[in-house]
Amino acid sequence: MDDSQKSQDASPESEDQSGSQSDSQIKDTIDEIVAEAVASAEAESADSATGESEADSLEAKLAALTEQLADAKDDQLRVQAEMQNLRRRAERDVESAHKFGLEKLINGLLPVLDNLDRAIGAVPEESADNEAVKALLEGVELTRKSATDVLTRFSVEVLEPFGEPFDPQFHEAMTMVPSATAEPNSVVDVLQKGYTLNGRLLRAAMVVIAKGE
Repeated sequence: MDDSQKSQDASPESEDQSGSQSDSQIKDTIDEIVAEAVASAEAESADSATGESEADSLEAKLAALTEQLADAKDDQLRVQAEMQNLRRRAERDVESAHKFGLEKLINGLLPVLDNLDRAIGAVPEESADNEAVKALLEGVELTRKSATDVLTRFSVEVLEPFGEPFDPQFHEAMTMVPSATAEPNSVVDVLQKGYTLNGRLLRAAMVVIAKGE
């Protein structure tokens, strides 16, 4: 057999081997493409799951922050309300101190005024024309009036409710007497004057009340 015949005889086998190798390469290529596609799909699925997890985490954090903000606002409103109450209380205390800061001092002076009233009431009527007694009486009355004027400037009022209806808030009834001329339950005599400071009772007036015969 010559060389040409050998060449012709070997050619089909060579072609079969080449085709087999080509099919194997194509299969490998397809397998690689499929593997890459599967890997890509799995990666995308993992990324999607991670994204959903991160979104859920962000929503949870947002809800927690929203709740904390609401609590902070409530705390701020509560603190503001407490500060306003403290401010009002302080203003009332200051106002009360201005109005009633002299209460103890005035209460200490009331016995002095009572003694001046007793001195004036102790002068007998028959001695009123005596010049010496008259001058002394005028001096005591002037002293009493000066003291009362000073107290009036500090919002002190004298309670001398002769002829007025009995008021248990400002009067202290010592006794009741029948009277044909006075209205029942009215004051017919003042045994001791009362005093108020800016409307607050310092001492009730001791009075005698009329009752019907």
